[in-house]
Amino acid sequence: MLREWKPIRSECIQHFRIFDLMRETYISPRTGDQYPFYVLQTMDWANIIPVTSDNQVVMIRQFRAGIRSFTLEIPGGLVDPSDDSPIQAARREMCEETGYDSEEISSLGVAHPNPAFMNNRCHMFLAKNVRRIGEQKLDIGEDIDVCLIPLNQIYELIRDGEITHSLVLNAFQWFLNPQCRKTKQATGE
Repeated sequence: MLREWKPIRSECIQHFRIFDLMRETYISPRTGDQYPFYVLQTMDWANIIPVTSDNQVVMIRQFRAGIRSFTLEIPGGLVDPSDDSPIQAARREMCEETGYDSEEISSLGVAHPNPAFMNNRCHMFLAKNVRRIGEQKLDIGEDIDVCLIPLNQIYELIRDGEITHSLVLNAFQWFLNPQCRKTKQATGE
């Protein structure tokens, strides 16, 4: 039977713009030994699947330094302290990154991006009947191309390895397969 690990110490090793690197020391309930874990402590994230009235998904292509290449994604980013809620953050990111907006936004669910070494959650949303309301408002570290992709091509893009971002795949899993969603998970607002 698994038992809880007891935390005994937490220290910030390094502070970065979007996360803190923490050393968390715990006591193993099985051995009684102390063991250090390294955790990236960061704010929650939010992403959103924007779908137009004619079933086009508003996606973005952008450079990702982690893989030194471009990815095809849905809009998303950090839930900033100035955001009232994850849904507000998702809508803000959609407007900033694509120039599209919607009044019809619903939660798809909440996931832990990588609980092995990250403390945050990603809140995922669906925006229906999105429409273009203006130009992109990109941050200094963003260079984003907006792509309209027919909804019926999403499975093919996933299968062919064009969509590889795990949190985007997670959002599409919940959107395209509603039976996979848990009512309990859909509380990201």
